[in-house]
Amino acid sequence: MGEIEDAIERADREAFTKDPPKTLKGQIGYLLKQMGSAKAVAQELGVTADSVNRYRRGARKHARADVAAKIDDAVRQRWQPMVRKRRQKQAAATGGITVETRARFGYTSSARSTDDGRFRRLTVKLPAAYAQRLFDARDTGASDQQMREIIAEGFKEVYFQDGGGRAMGLSDVEINDIDYLDLDY
Repeated sequence: MGEIEDAIERADREAFTKDPPKTLKGQIGYLLKQMGSAKAVAQELGVTADSVNRYRRGARKHARADVAAKIDDAVRQRWQPMVRKRRQKQAAATGGITVETRARFGYTSSARSTDDGRFRRLTVKLPAAYAQRLFDARDTGASDQQMREIIAEGFKEVYFQDGGGRAMGLSDVEINDIDYLDLDY
């Protein structure tokens, strides 16, 4: 996963109204309900169906670290999908998306251009249209670079051009060297 996709995933997790199961037995029970069979869960996790059944019965109380991480990821991916969808739909319809980042921004304008931008720490609320474009890009398998371009375009319009009030000669904004990026919607 890229930086933008990770940030969307973190924002989705913040939407949980109830915490996912914490115990190994609870997580496996949840995955079995969602996926239907031990064989399907085993295939997802890269273990045998017998191992899944041992986890379910409590015969094995702890999974290997790599398997435990896969189990946790599988549970979190499937946890409260309707809550996630509702929040994403609201962000894409009216709410917009808040992007907080510390990154190097370069730009091109009619006066001059720079590839050697400076680090800026920005928190900008992008309009709903950018949230919709970002979710659509992620759902269609867009690269991290393509999603960065959507965010950069939003920063250009909202922050650098102040919604059309200044810097109208600015044609491109690039986000480089992301130190951190966080999304909220």
